Amino acid sequence: MAYGTILVVEDNPDILELLAYNLEAQDYHVIRAMTGENALVQAVRTNPDLIILDVMLPGINGLDVCRKLKQQEATRAIPIILLTAKSEDTDIISGLELGADDYITKPFSTKVLVARVRAVLRRSSEETTPETSSFLQVHGITLDEAKHVVTVDGSTVDLPATEFAILKHLMGSPGWVFSRNQIIDAVRGGNYPVTERSVDVQILGLRKKLGSQGQFIETVRGVGYRLKGLS
Repeated sequence: MAYGTILVVEDNPDILELLAYNLEAQDYHVIRAMTGENALVQAVRTNPDLIILDVMLPGINGLDVCRKLKQQEATRAIPIILLTAKSEDTDIISGLELGADDYITKPFSTKVLVARVRAVLRRSSEETTPETSSFLQVHGITLDEAKHVVTVDGSTVDLPATEFAILKHLMGSPGWVFSRNQIIDAVRGGNYPVTERSVDVQILGLRKKLGSQGQFIETVRGVGYRLKGLS
Protein backbone atom coordinates (compact mmCIF):
# COMPACT_ATOMS: atom_id res chain seq x y z
CA MET A 1 0.00 0.00 0.00
CA ALA A 2 1.41 3.40 -1.01
CA TYR A 3 2.35 5.80 1.78
CA GLY A 4 1.25 8.80 -0.25
CA THR A 5 1.07 10.31 -3.72
CA ILE A 6 3.94 12.51 -4.90
CA LEU A 7 3.93 14.64 -8.03
CA VAL A 8 7.48 14.92 -9.38
CA VAL A 9 8.06 17.76 -11.85
CA GLU A 10 11.41 17.55 -13.64
CA ASP A 11 12.27 18.20 -17.32
CA ASN A 12 15.37 15.98 -17.34
CA PRO A 13 14.05 12.45 -18.00
CA ASP A 14 17.02 10.75 -16.33
CA ILE A 15 16.63 12.75 -13.12
CA LEU A 16 12.86 12.31 -13.26
CA GLU A 17 13.20 8.52 -13.42
CA LEU A 18 15.86 8.52 -10.70
CA LEU A 19 13.54 10.42 -8.39
CA ALA A 20 10.56 8.24 -9.26
CA TYR A 21 12.53 5.01 -8.81
CA ASN A 22 13.77 5.92 -5.34
CA LEU A 23 10.38 7.16 -4.16
CA GLU A 24 8.54 4.14 -5.54
CA ALA A 25 11.08 1.93 -3.77
CA GLN A 26 9.81 3.50 -0.54
CA ASP A 27 6.19 2.66 -1.50
CA TYR A 28 5.17 6.16 -2.60
CA HIS A 29 2.87 6.50 -5.59
CA VAL A 30 4.61 8.79 -8.10
CA ILE A 31 3.00 10.96 -10.77
CA ARG A 32 5.38 12.38 -13.37
CA ALA A 33 5.34 15.75 -15.12
CA MET A 34 8.01 17.35 -17.32
CA THR A 35 6.63 20.86 -17.75
CA GLY A 36 5.17 23.52 -15.50
CA GLU A 37 1.98 23.57 -17.51
CA ASN A 38 1.44 19.84 -17.03
CA ALA A 39 2.33 20.14 -13.33
CA LEU A 40 -0.48 22.64 -12.78
CA VAL A 41 -2.97 20.33 -14.49
CA GLN A 42 -1.79 17.24 -12.60
CA ALA A 43 -1.83 19.03 -9.24
CA VAL A 44 -5.50 19.92 -9.61
CA ARG A 45 -6.45 16.58 -11.15
CA THR A 46 -4.68 14.28 -8.66
CA ASN A 47 -4.42 16.40 -5.47
CA PRO A 48 -1.07 14.85 -4.46
CA ASP A 49 0.20 14.71 -0.88
CA LEU A 50 3.46 16.40 -1.92
CA ILE A 51 5.04 18.04 -4.97
CA ILE A 52 8.76 17.87 -5.81
CA LEU A 53 9.22 20.79 -8.19
CA ASP A 54 12.27 21.60 -10.29
CA VAL A 55 12.92 25.34 -10.49
CA MET A 56 14.49 25.38 -13.97
CA LEU A 57 11.62 24.21 -16.17
CA PRO A 58 10.90 25.10 -19.81
CA GLY A 59 7.95 27.41 -20.32
CA ILE A 60 6.49 28.16 -16.90
CA ASN A 61 9.40 27.86 -14.46
CA GLY A 62 9.17 26.21 -11.05
CA LEU A 63 8.86 29.43 -9.08
CA ASP A 64 5.91 30.54 -11.21
CA VAL A 65 4.32 27.11 -10.80
CA CYS A 66 4.76 27.40 -7.04
CA ARG A 67 3.19 30.87 -7.07
CA LYS A 68 0.17 29.67 -9.07
CA LEU A 69 -0.34 26.63 -6.85
CA LYS A 70 -0.27 28.73 -3.69
CA GLN A 71 -2.77 31.17 -5.17
CA GLN A 72 -5.38 28.48 -5.88
CA GLU A 73 -7.64 27.30 -3.09
CA ALA A 74 -7.60 23.69 -4.38
CA THR A 75 -3.80 23.38 -4.31
CA ARG A 76 -2.71 25.93 -1.68
CA ALA A 77 -2.21 23.40 1.10
CA ILE A 78 -0.12 20.91 -0.92
CA PRO A 79 3.45 20.96 0.46
CA ILE A 80 6.19 21.69 -2.08
CA ILE A 81 9.87 20.74 -2.11
CA LEU A 82 11.85 22.78 -4.63
CA LEU A 83 14.62 21.11 -6.61
CA THR A 84 17.27 23.44 -7.98
CA ALA A 85 20.70 23.29 -9.54
CA LYS A 86 21.53 26.65 -8.00
CA SER A 87 22.95 26.94 -4.50
CA GLU A 88 22.63 30.74 -4.34
CA ASP A 89 20.26 32.24 -1.82
CA THR A 90 18.12 33.98 -4.45
CA ASP A 91 16.09 31.02 -5.71
CA ILE A 92 15.88 29.48 -2.24
CA ILE A 93 14.60 32.67 -0.64
CA SER A 94 12.19 33.34 -3.51
CA GLY A 95 10.75 29.84 -3.19
CA LEU A 96 10.34 30.05 0.57
CA GLU A 97 8.67 33.45 0.22
CA LEU A 98 6.19 31.93 -2.21
CA GLY A 99 5.26 29.25 0.32
CA ALA A 100 7.52 26.30 -0.57
CA ASP A 101 8.13 24.01 2.40
CA ASP A 102 11.64 22.80 1.66
CA TYR A 103 14.34 22.76 -0.99
CA ILE A 104 17.08 20.46 -2.25
CA THR A 105 20.02 21.48 -4.44
CA LYS A 106 21.46 19.33 -7.21
CA PRO A 107 23.39 17.10 -7.12
CA PHE A 108 21.47 15.47 -4.28
CA SER A 109 21.64 12.33 -2.19
CA THR A 110 18.61 10.10 -2.73
CA LYS A 111 18.72 9.16 0.95
CA VAL A 112 18.54 12.82 1.94
CA LEU A 113 15.74 13.36 -0.56
CA VAL A 114 13.65 10.53 0.91
CA ALA A 115 14.32 11.81 4.44
CA ARG A 116 13.18 15.32 3.45
CA VAL A 117 10.04 13.90 1.82
CA ARG A 118 9.17 11.98 4.99
CA ALA A 119 9.80 15.04 7.16
CA VAL A 120 7.60 17.33 5.06
CA LEU A 121 4.80 14.77 4.86
CA ARG A 122 5.02 14.23 8.61
CA ARG A 123 4.77 17.96 9.31
CA SER A 124 1.87 18.28 6.91
CA SER A 125 0.06 15.42 8.64
CA GLU A 126 0.68 16.87 12.10
CA GLU A 127 -0.66 20.27 11.02
CA THR A 128 -4.00 18.71 10.05
CA THR A 129 -4.35 16.34 13.01
CA PRO A 130 -6.61 17.76 15.76
CA GLU A 131 -4.97 15.62 18.44
CA THR A 132 -1.69 17.53 18.03
CA SER A 133 -3.29 20.93 17.68
CA SER A 134 -2.98 23.97 19.87
CA PHE A 135 -4.72 27.30 20.21
CA LEU A 136 -2.55 30.32 20.99
CA GLN A 137 -3.50 33.94 21.57
CA VAL A 138 -0.96 36.73 22.19
CA HIS A 139 -1.06 40.50 21.47
CA GLY A 140 -4.30 40.23 19.50
CA ILE A 141 -2.86 37.45 17.34
CA THR A 142 -4.76 34.15 17.43
CA LEU A 143 -3.32 30.93 16.02
CA ASP A 144 -5.49 27.84 15.63
CA GLU A 145 -3.23 24.96 14.64
CA ALA A 146 -6.07 22.49 14.08
CA LYS A 147 -7.63 24.73 11.43
CA HIS A 148 -4.29 26.20 10.29
CA VAL A 149 -5.76 29.68 10.72
CA VAL A 150 -4.20 32.90 12.01
CA THR A 151 -6.28 35.96 12.81
CA VAL A 152 -5.20 39.45 13.84
CA ASP A 153 -7.87 41.35 15.73
CA GLY A 154 -10.46 39.07 14.16
CA SER A 155 -9.23 39.35 10.55
CA THR A 156 -7.79 36.21 8.91
CA VAL A 157 -4.17 36.35 7.77
CA ASP A 158 -3.05 33.89 5.07
CA LEU A 159 0.34 32.40 5.97
CA PRO A 160 2.32 29.70 4.12
CA ALA A 161 3.35 26.66 6.14
CA THR A 162 6.82 27.86 7.11
CA GLU A 163 5.71 31.30 8.32
CA PHE A 164 2.86 29.65 10.22
CA ALA A 165 5.30 27.28 11.93
CA ILE A 166 7.68 30.10 12.90
CA LEU A 167 4.85 32.17 14.33
CA LYS A 168 3.57 29.19 16.31
CA HIS A 169 7.06 28.63 17.73
CA LEU A 170 7.44 32.26 18.79
CA MET A 171 3.91 32.47 20.20
CA GLY A 172 4.50 29.34 22.26
CA SER A 173 7.12 31.15 24.36
CA PRO A 174 6.50 34.92 24.48
CA GLY A 175 9.55 36.82 25.68
CA TRP A 176 11.97 34.00 24.90
CA VAL A 177 14.76 34.77 22.43
CA PHE A 178 15.48 32.18 19.74
CA SER A 179 18.52 32.13 17.47
CA ARG A 180 17.99 31.61 13.77
CA ASN A 181 19.33 28.07 14.05
CA GLN A 182 16.95 27.32 16.93
CA ILE A 183 14.06 28.54 14.79
CA ILE A 184 15.20 26.35 11.90
CA ASP A 185 15.50 23.30 14.16
CA ALA A 186 12.07 23.92 15.66
CA VAL A 187 10.15 24.25 12.41
CA ARG A 188 12.22 22.03 10.13
CA GLY A 189 13.96 19.51 12.35
CA GLY A 190 17.65 19.34 13.23
CA ASN A 191 20.54 19.75 10.78
CA TYR A 192 18.46 21.58 8.18
CA PRO A 193 20.80 23.33 5.70
CA VAL A 194 19.00 26.64 5.27
CA THR A 195 20.71 29.99 5.47
CA GLU A 196 20.17 32.51 8.24
CA ARG A 197 19.12 34.94 5.53
CA SER A 198 16.14 32.68 4.76
CA VAL A 199 14.93 33.02 8.35
CA ASP A 200 15.26 36.80 8.09
CA VAL A 201 13.08 36.77 4.98
CA GLN A 202 10.42 34.66 6.70
CA ILE A 203 10.36 37.02 9.68
CA LEU A 204 10.09 40.02 7.36
CA GLY A 205 7.14 38.39 5.62
CA LEU A 206 5.47 37.64 8.94
CA ARG A 207 5.79 41.21 10.15
CA LYS A 208 4.24 42.58 6.97
CA LYS A 209 1.32 40.16 7.04
CA LEU A 210 0.59 40.75 10.73
CA GLY A 211 0.25 44.48 10.09
CA SER A 212 0.48 46.62 13.22
CA GLN A 213 0.89 43.49 15.35
CA GLY A 214 4.09 42.65 13.47
CA GLN A 215 5.92 45.09 15.75
CA PHE A 216 5.71 42.49 18.52
CA ILE A 217 8.16 40.24 16.66
CA GLU A 218 11.36 41.80 17.90
CA THR A 219 14.91 41.51 16.60
CA VAL A 220 17.49 40.87 19.31
CA ARG A 221 20.64 42.11 17.64
CA GLY A 222 23.39 39.52 17.47
CA VAL A 223 21.12 36.77 18.80
CA GLY A 224 17.86 36.23 16.92
CA TYR A 225 14.16 36.91 17.36
CA ARG A 226 11.43 36.85 19.99
CA LEU A 227 7.77 37.61 20.33
CA LYS A 228 7.47 40.41 22.87
CA GLY A 229 6.49 39.06 26.27
CA LEU A 230 3.21 39.74 27.96
CA SER A 231 3.43 42.59 30.46
